[in-house]
Amino acid sequence: MKVLSDPKKMQAYSQAFRSKGRSLGFVPTMGALHEGHLELVRASRRKDDVTLASIYVNPLQFGPKEDFKKYPRRLAADLGLLAELKVDAVYTPSNKGMYPEGFSTQVQVRGSLVRGLCAPYRPGHFDGVATVVVKLLGAALPTRLYLGQKDAQQVAVLKRVVGDLDMEVEVVACPTVREKDGLAMSSRNLRLSPRGRAIAPVLYRGLRAGRELARSGKSETGEVIAEIRRVLRTEKAIKLQYLEAVERDSLRPVKRVAPGSMIALAAHLENVRLIDNIIV
Repeated sequence: MKVLSDPKKMQAYSQAFRSKGRSLGFVPTMGALHEGHLELVRASRRKDDVTLASIYVNPLQFGPKEDFKKYPRRLAADLGLLAELKVDAVYTPSNKGMYPEGFSTQVQVRGSLVRGLCAPYRPGHFDGVATVVVKLLGAALPTRLYLGQKDAQQVAVLKRVVGDLDMEVEVVACPTVREKDGLAMSSRNLRLSPRGRAIAPVLYRGLRAGRELARSGKSETGEVIAEIRRVLRTEKAIKLQYLEAVERDSLRPVKRVAPGSMIALAAHLENVRLIDNIIV
């Protein structure tokens, strides 16, 4: 497995395969890998001739009051996991390499995709995500970009960015990978205490309760949201930030939670921000 930190060397590596008509799958990560990341790698291994990953904690997507410094970093262990899965190359750029002195370009996303859900609480976050992913794609030159459905707003934003900028890459959204108790796998789960970890699955229980209510015919958004809130109130440590029902692709709010709608939430637990969503 090659480990490359220079964007030009990453481009040359990928271009050598592309010139031979080989397909490249790419899994961008911020490290602290878990089974969710590894499933994305496996999806690429099943589909593509070459599998690439990146490990880079992107400062542009963290707000001034967010946990950039606390974000878990364990590069050696992550590289070991990727090597076990036979990833062909891993791109590990430095901050200086990614954003050199004088860097002054940023991708900005506007419209319904960044009006609700996480966007109001994380100003600038999705511009930071879009900017870093465009740069990563420019270095990796993949055929397919693999993302996890847990980060549903990020998936929708990046699909739009790729389409709007006429980038020759297919965005593949893979299902959320969950622990046995339903908690969506996330690097941030590592920061929960044992007590917090035991409480966290209530988020998915609430989403499932809302989905079942909608499937039963009581699909008015207010009713569905009220049912989810009822479940979440059973754990007082949960501090709900938002809870919304939206169209899956446009992320516009819906009046009724119809098949294909998405219910999404964010909550704080022990000062750790957790997100999750479910498709009806």
